[in-house]
Formats: sequence, C-alpha cells, structure tokens
Amino acid sequence: MFDDYVEHAVGDSGKQAHASEHLPQLQYEGFEPSPFQADDARAEMEEGPDAASEVNVASAPAFELGRVQYAFPAPLISFVVSSDMLAMGLSSNMVVLIELSHAEQVVKIQIPRKTTEMSIYKIFMDPSGRHIIITSVQGENWYLYRYWKKPRQLKGFKMVIESIAWNKAALLSSTHSTSTREILIGARNGTIYEAVLDAEEDFFKSQERYLQSVFSLPERPPITGIKFDYLPLSDPKQALVIVTTPTRIYQFVGPVDKKSEDAGRVFTSLFVTYRETAPKILELPGNLQHSELHFFTPNPDQAQSLPKRMAWMTGPGIYHGSLNLETDAEDHIDSAALLPYPPSPGSDVAEIPLSLSLTEFHFVLLYKDRVVGICNLDDKKTYEEALPLKSNETVLGLAADPVRRTYWVYTDQSLFELVVGNEDRDVWKIYLEKGQFDVALRYAKTARQRDQILFTQANSFFNSAQYFQAAQSYAHCSATFEEVALKFLDVGERDSLRSYLISRLERTRKTDLTQRMMLATWLVEFYLSKCNELDDIVASESVSHDVVNLQAERTMIEDDLRQFFETYKNNLNKDTVYDLIQGHGRTDMYLFYATTIGDFERVIEHWILEEEWVKAIEIISRQSDLESYYRFGPVLMHQAPKETVDSWLRQPSLDPLRLIPSLLQLQHSVRDPLSPNHAIRYLNYIIFEQNNTSPTIHNLLITFYVLPSSPLSYTPSEDDGPLLRFISTAPTDPITGKPYYDLDYALRICKLAGRTQPCVHIYSKMGLWENSVDLALEKGDLELAKINADMPEDDQPLRKKLWLKIARYVVQDKNDIKSAMRFLENADLLKIEDILPFFPDFVVIDDFKEEIAHALEGYSAQIDTLKAEMDEATRTADSIKQEIGALKNRFISIDANEKCSSCSTLLLTRQFYVFPCHHTFHADCLIGLAKEYLPAATLRRIVTLQTELMKDASKGRGGHVSKPTLIVNPPTGRQPAPQRTLLSANFGPIVNPLQNGAKAANLLGRSVISAGDRLRDLIIPDALASVVTGSNWLPGMGGGNRPSGEEKTAGDKKLETLRAELEDMLSSSCPLCDSVVAGLDKPFVMDGEVDTSWTL
Repeated sequence: MFDDYVEHAVGDSGKQAHASEHLPQLQYEGFEPSPFQADDARAEMEEGPDAASEVNVASAPAFELGRVQYAFPAPLISFVVSSDMLAMGLSSNMVVLIELSHAEQVVKIQIPRKTTEMSIYKIFMDPSGRHIIITSVQGENWYLYRYWKKPRQLKGFKMVIESIAWNKAALLSSTHSTSTREILIGARNGTIYEAVLDAEEDFFKSQERYLQSVFSLPERPPITGIKFDYLPLSDPKQALVIVTTPTRIYQFVGPVDKKSEDAGRVFTSLFVTYRETAPKILELPGNLQHSELHFFTPNPDQAQSLPKRMAWMTGPGIYHGSLNLETDAEDHIDSAALLPYPPSPGSDVAEIPLSLSLTEFHFVLLYKDRVVGICNLDDKKTYEEALPLKSNETVLGLAADPVRRTYWVYTDQSLFELVVGNEDRDVWKIYLEKGQFDVALRYAKTARQRDQILFTQANSFFNSAQYFQAAQSYAHCSATFEEVALKFLDVGERDSLRSYLISRLERTRKTDLTQRMMLATWLVEFYLSKCNELDDIVASESVSHDVVNLQAERTMIEDDLRQFFETYKNNLNKDTVYDLIQGHGRTDMYLFYATTIGDFERVIEHWILEEEWVKAIEIISRQSDLESYYRFGPVLMHQAPKETVDSWLRQPSLDPLRLIPSLLQLQHSVRDPLSPNHAIRYLNYIIFEQNNTSPTIHNLLITFYVLPSSPLSYTPSEDDGPLLRFISTAPTDPITGKPYYDLDYALRICKLAGRTQPCVHIYSKMGLWENSVDLALEKGDLELAKINADMPEDDQPLRKKLWLKIARYVVQDKNDIKSAMRFLENADLLKIEDILPFFPDFVVIDDFKEEIAHALEGYSAQIDTLKAEMDEATRTADSIKQEIGALKNRFISIDANEKCSSCSTLLLTRQFYVFPCHHTFHADCLIGLAKEYLPAATLRRIVTLQTELMKDASKGRGGHVSKPTLIVNPPTGRQPAPQRTLLSANFGPIVNPLQNGAKAANLLGRSVISAGDRLRDLIIPDALASVVTGSNWLPGMGGGNRPSGEEKTAGDKKLETLRAELEDMLSSSCPLCDSVVAGLDKPFVMDGEVDTSWTL
C-alpha cells in the first residue's frame, strides 16, 4: 500500500535475492526419486529449487521501514490512521486527509483558528475512519466528519482529551451510520466522559448529542489510555473498561444500560458501582509523565472481534498480558508480565522509548533515532533499524491502524511506514524450544523447519515412552527407516512399530511399488502375529481371568487386518500372503483375503474340500466370473442339485450348452423318485422363460423326461404326463412350424423306453397319422387312436381311412357288434355300409337290423331333403330367367340434346348405347373405348365375331360388297357420313370377298395368331358398329328392319346369336368407369408422348 510514496530501505538482502535470480540452476542427476508423496514435508526437503526459497524465507527481515514521499505544508503535530485513512494535524491548524486507496487525492481542511489562538494537541479517529476529533492545548475541541469540507467546534467539550475509547463493533458493522454511538473520553483532568456525536444535519440539534462525566479518578492524573468491550458478544449485558494513567492501570467491570443507539448514558450504571468501592488497580510507579495503552486483536476487520493481548508502556517497562474476557473472572489480564526496556547502544542503562506499538509477536519501540522490535515470546530483540532523519528533525511517535494492521512512524517533517514482513520467521523455533510442538508446526514455513520440529517431537515422545505418538512423528519426519525400526524393536514395541509402518506406507508414493510391497507384507506378518498372540493369551487365561478385553482387542486387530487387506490389496503379492496366512493357521483371514482380491476359485475350492456345498454356491453367486459356474457345476450338481439350479436361475447370462455336463450328473446318479428333477426344472426355465431354441437343449429335456435317471434304475411305470405336456406345448419354429427338438431322436428314445403315448404324439407331430393310429390301436388305446384320426382336418379321405382302421379294429379285433354300433354313432364320416364288409360272413343280421333300419330311414330323409333342394333350385332358375327377360325391356330416358360421352357430338345422330351409370356412347365410340381395356382373350373373340358377322353380312346382300353407312336425321342439314373401309380391306388383295369368305376368314385368323400385339388394331369400330345391329338404323326407329321370328332362317338365327354375344362383350360394363380401375398402373404420360398436357 502507498507504493507510489514509500521508499523501502532494502539492505543487502534485496541485493542477494536479486543476484540469486541470475544463478544457474543445478541439475541433480544420479539420485533416486524421492520416496515420499508430494504432500509430505520430507519430499519438499529433497527438491533442489525449494532450498533457495527456504533461504529467502529465513533471511527475509521481520520489518521494513520506508519513507513516505510527501512534503508537509507545515510541521506535523499529530498523526492517526484507521481503515487506511490517514489524518495529520499540522502546526498551522490544518488537517490533511489521505485515503490510501486514492493516495493521489489529498484533502486539506483548515480549522478557522489562528495559531496564536489555538494549537493542535492530538487527533483521534474512530476504527471506521469516518469520525475525527481534534483537541487543542487550550482545551478547545473540533469535530470533523469524513465527507465534510470544514470542521465544527464542539462547544460543550471544555477539556484537553488524552484518549478516546470507540465502539468498534457498532462503527464497523454499520457503514452508513453518521453517529459515533457511545464513546468514552479520557481527559487530562482525570475525568472519564461518556459522549455521543452525530454528523447528521439537524437544524434543532447540534452534533453534540450527549456529553456527561461518568467517573473521576482520585488525584486527577491524566487518562493516557482507555478501552471498553461488551461482554458477552451474543448478549452484551456487561462491559469491561480498562483505563491507564502514567503510573496506574484500572479495570472496571459492570452492567450496562443499552436503551437505544444514540441515547447515551450506557456506562452510568457501570461506574455508579465504583463510587463506593475501588476498581481493580495496578500501580507501577515511575518518572514517566506519559504512557500508552495498546491492544492486539485477531481478525481486526471483523466488527465482533475481541482483543487478545494488551501492552502498557510505563516507566519501569512494558506491562503486557493476555485478556480474559470471561464475565466472572477476577482479573481480566492473564499471564501478566513486565518487560524492562532494553539498554541503549554502548550502555547498560535502559532507555525509555518515545512510543510503543503492539504486533502479533513483537513490541515495536520507537526511540529518538531508531526503531526496535522485541519478540514478545522470548523477550529478545529481533529487529533494530536507524531512522533516516534530517537535520533538526524531531521524532514524535508511532501510530497503528487498528483495522488494517499497518504501522507508521511520524516526525515533525517526515512520515515512515513500518511494513510488517516476516515477523513470524523464528516463532517456530521459540515454540520448539518451549516444547510446544503443535504450535511450532503451525508457524513453520519450510519443509526443513517442519522436519526439525517433527524429529524433535518424535524423540521427545520416545524418551517419555509415548511410543505410539513417537511412531506418528517419526513417520512424518526424515528419520531413517532402519534407525526408527531398530529403536522400536530394541524396546520391544511391535505395536508402535506397526503404527509407524502403517504411517510410512500411507505416505510412500504409489509409484514405489517395491517399497510399498515390502512394508505391506511386513505389516501382514505383524497383524497375524498379534492375532495369534492374543489367541494364545485368551486360551491360557480364559479359566482364571476375565478375557473380555482381550477378545475385544483381538476383534479390533482382526478388523484392522481386514481393512488393511481391502486398502492395500494391490501392494501385496498374493502367493506370499497366502503362505503367511497358512503358516499362521488363519483360515478366516485366508478366505477373507482371497475374497478381497477376487480369488474366488480358491475360496470355492476350500468350501468344496470342506464339503460345505451351500457356502461354495453362495460364493459362486456373489462373484461375476461365469467360468466358476461351469467348472464347479458337476460336483455341486451332484451334491446339492436344488441350490445349484437356484444359483443358475439367478444368473441369466449362463450358456446352457456348457452346463450340459453338470446336468448329466443327475442322470448318472440314483435319485429319490419322490424328489423333483432339478435338471428338468432348469431346462424348462431356459426353454419357456428364456426362449432358448437350441435343439440340443430341447433334445436333452426330452431325454430327461424319457429317462430321468440311469437306465439301471429306470422303471417303465414312469408317468407320461410331463413328457406329453412338453411334446404338446414345446415351442415351435415360426418358419417351419416344427418343434426345435429332433422328432426322429424323440421317437427313437421313446420307443426304446416303451413310451407308447409319447410315440403316438410324435407320429402326429411328424404327420404320420396312419402310424400313430396303428400304434395306438396296437397298444389298445382306442381313445388316443380317435384323437389322432381327427387331426388331418384338411384331408377328408385320409380321415375316413383312419376311421375305417379304427372301425376294423373295433369290429374284427373286439368282435363286439354292439360296441361297433356305438362306435358308428360317434363316427360322423362312417356309415353302416362302410363297416359291413368288416363283419364275419355268418353274422346274424338280427344283431344290427335296427341299426340298418335307422340307416335306411336316414337315407330316405336325406333323399327327401335333396329332392326339396332340387325343386327349390328349379324355381330359382325360372325366376332368374324371368328377370333376365325383363332386363331386355328396361329403358332409360335421355334428352334429345344428349351428347356422346366420348366424342361430345349429338347422341341421336347414329347408333348409341346407354349404361345404368348414365354414360352414353355411339356404337363406334363404345367399340373404340372398350378395345383399349378388354383382355386379350376377349379381343381375340371380338375379332373372330367381327369376321363372322362381316362374312354373313356379305352373303346376305347377294354377293354385293358395300361399305356400311350411317343415315342421319335430315332436319339437321347434315349430309350422310362418308363410307368407312371394312375390316376385310386390310388383309391382302381379295378380289371377291364373298366368294373367298373362307379364305378371308382363314387369313384373319392367321393374322390374329401371328400378330397378337395388333389385336386392337384389327378391330374396326365403324365397321363393327354397322354389323352389331341392322344396317338401316335411323334415329328414333329402334333396331331397323329385322325379320320376324317366323321369317328367321337358320342363318338369321346364327347372325342374331353372334350379334348378341358381341353386344354382351361390348356393353358388359361402362368403359369410362372400368378404365379408371384398369388404368391405375399406367402413367399419365406415355412413352414417346410429348408432355404438354400439364403445361400451365
């Protein structure tokens, strides 16, 4: 702080530090890496670069004095600092304010008094740096608030102020308050005043809110120091007030009355109690006319912090001690002592300082030409520096910032900052000499210092027989391993040595595998030896003594060993540890260590050798290695099948194929018939629950069902129910529909075991219905045969054949006529005539004549039913014929201006067709549309009919070939349509079509066959339209001049038939409606067609 103005007086140490920066770094080679972890103090000691930093720390000065580069306008009289705010009172009655955070801004405030009228005596500033009180030699006092431009006189304050006690907690906790809260003022007249000042502007109030004398010391000596603190902090109901004069120190303790923040009269009740009784007083007589009272407060920037230590400068020396802030303490200054002043240089006479300041570890004494620092721990001088004074310059005093802990020396012409640097440099050494090792470690700054403290502490513990504490300290210092181990072995402290080894192991780097393994192995030996030792003691003293404590200790050692195994399992060689544990006979630790390192096979083998099958299964279940299931499965399945299968069911990742050797153990062992077969239980689980489709697994389950135990112990009376249930419910392949097990193998093994019913079911699965029925009948199981006979539902002849086999068996083998008749009643496919051949030739018909009569009656009823159905069919056919005839006479009304749905011309201009959907077409338009979607077979038939009709039409005209014409209605004014070329014109040079009709027909037929792709081109719509109906069709005249029924010849009938067939083909459906469906797969734009229809 104040760096722009402070000139630090740096001596040779700064030059050495600067020179050390240019020294070359040493390269250490050939040494092993440090065996300690990075956070170990011993590791820091071995690192080269840290050595230089340790030298710098050790040689850094405790204090540094620097001059502030500021020229005072007038000689300095008084100086005070608080919260980085400097206030200086000059002889010209000017107050200079400098805030260290804005050191370039210097505020100068003039007190409106001439120097002949008033002279500044002292300046006081509160801890927050906001309130300043200036007192003068004449007893005139002024008040200056931090943000004011000029001070204001305190007219009620008619005294020379020597000291002020501020309410630090209130001032630091309220940053925006303008009030000083309650303060205590010590005056030169020996009187203590309580006052309250407030900088708030109030027209009816002055800044002097309250001022009252609360106590006067006897003999009226000047009050050179005063300080108060509320007790306790949580609920301040009492206060401690410490007051000093040049020769006495007073302690006032009593209740306080805190009514409001600014009311004052807080300390009246406290001092009232001392009007009759004297406070606690300590007198140190001397010739010193002035004294100073200082306090040291940890965390001074916190509002609720309390002072910890005090120092009082008196004539005989420095009276100092610790503060005891307990409300019921008799003396609030503990460990009080008087430190004489050091002699002046070149003399043995003590020299009284001008001023005093108190730091954490030092008393700072100011003399007229130097500054001295004395350590308050050992009372030795640790710092002394001469003041660089000018000629005729007078040293005035020391000032300390109670909040920021900065220290300042001021003269009448200069200002110096005493920077506290490395004042705790040798604190660790002082505490080490006192034997306070923990405190010394707290203040040690380098690894070497910590190591020295720990080593000394370890030796101290060892010499005082505190071996466990010594072990911990030795583990953290640089004492050699061999030396420490031998020391503990010499005194027989194996437990302490074990503690030392554990600590060394914890702090050894993880990369030092060999060292860690040796330490860990040695510790295992220690633990095992201790366990055996305790076992022997418990066994020997269990009769005569109470061994509960020993047993508890043994349990604790065993728990520690288990914890050690879990923590350091990676630093142990398992073979060595196994040998150690077996050598000590510790089976429990053997199993625990094997479990800890994951060596489950060793644990399982142990329990199997002990025939503890369930424990072995539990270990297998707790580990995740599937190989253990396969390896130990056979022996465990043989000894504990239920528990083994239960463990398998809990592990769905097992491969059932690798468990087959274990499953087969049950087939080769004698099993209680009443106990369930656990192999079957497991196989059923993986087939039906895990949906296993392996044929091997399915075949194995068939084997267990057929032969559940060894062939020697198998009895044919085994229940076929479970096997039959599996055969009927076994999963099947969704593609083939067949079960996953091998049907041939299942059939073979069932035949070998004499399982008839399963064989029958397997035959059914294979589709060999005759074999299944024959086998069922062979074994006499009629019901099973019936069931299988009904299975081929889609093959009725086969079903009847199977039922005939059963009927033959019932009639011939059982030779029971009545049973045969009852069987016939239940067989739907068989009749009495089907089974009559099976009866003997000489059987008496009386035994089943009733059945024959019933059969004949049934046939008669069936004949009547069929006759009725035939009559109904005849009536239905007649009705259909009538409806068809009525269809010929149905009509649809159309408008005279109706247009063709294809060519959009008037419909009545030529022959037309009307469909129920109300689409209308000219005959030629209909033919042109229909040929586009009709199938090829229909097209061929239309071409054939076209040829026949054209040939017959030519013959009917007497051999004259004329092209058909259409006659339109004359009123329209249109001329007859031009003649159209007939189909025959497209085929060769036929000179006389009528004479060569057959030849033309043959030519057309060959063309249709050879040119199938041109079928549509062969159909001529105009020509075909002219022959569909009469050639002389006129609008409104129906079908033209057709001959009547009597005039029709055979040729005419044939022609009508051909026309009717052609009309049926053409008018079977509307071409517009059907073409929508037929053209769904066709593109909108055909190949080769220019796509312009979609252009906008």
